[in-house]
Amino acid sequence: MRSRRDHKRSLLKDTDVLQVLGVSALACVGSAGLLYLYYFTRVWRTAVTAPVASGNSGCLLVFGKHAPGGRTDPDFNDRLDRAAALLKADAGREVLLLGGGPAGVPTEAEVALKGLFARGVARDGHFHLEHESRDTLQNLRNARELMQSRGFATSVTLLSSRYHLARCQQFARQLGLSAELCAAEGRFRWSWSSARKLASEAFYVCLTDVGTRWARLIRSERMLLRVT
Repeated sequence: MRSRRDHKRSLLKDTDVLQVLGVSALACVGSAGLLYLYYFTRVWRTAVTAPVASGNSGCLLVFGKHAPGGRTDPDFNDRLDRAAALLKADAGREVLLLGGGPAGVPTEAEVALKGLFARGVARDGHFHLEHESRDTLQNLRNARELMQSRGFATSVTLLSSRYHLARCQQFARQLGLSAELCAAEGRFRWSWSSARKLASEAFYVCLTDVGTRWARLIRSERMLLRVT
């Protein structure tokens, strides 16, 4: 399994990714930045309005995060705190912990499971670990395959950090998952750090949405298969 850095480097050598980067850049420049502003606003609105409760009885998908040496950062801790609260209220729920990792270290899913147990979540819960993914799209594609193989409904709750939820929602729609959102943090807090994260997420959401529309326009089945 490659590290996240190696995975990102491999994407920058991918001709499909480079083509989408070029088309997205042209679209943003051609709109005088208004297209990117639209996606930034969308990411921000999702971050601000996402609920912290789950009314969905389907599988709970908890997104992992880079955890070098098994050490979780504040974002990852918030996700685990929220997941623990939900599972203590509904211990019988199916839970899918997402995220792989490089060889020789605990995967993000394993780190998440250990963190939930440390927060007092019952060890006899319905936990499923997805160990192979290195990005959000892989998270959800692998989750879909795992749920289908085990006969789970495709109605899910996506639990992640507020800044990340718009991207999760975008990919879930493209993959045909019926998804509700659940924010890790109690509310969105503005800071330079959160603004940078929103800006980065807006880039990813723009790239994904524009790239998907471009693939449909040029009728590239190869490109569509990568995002649906």
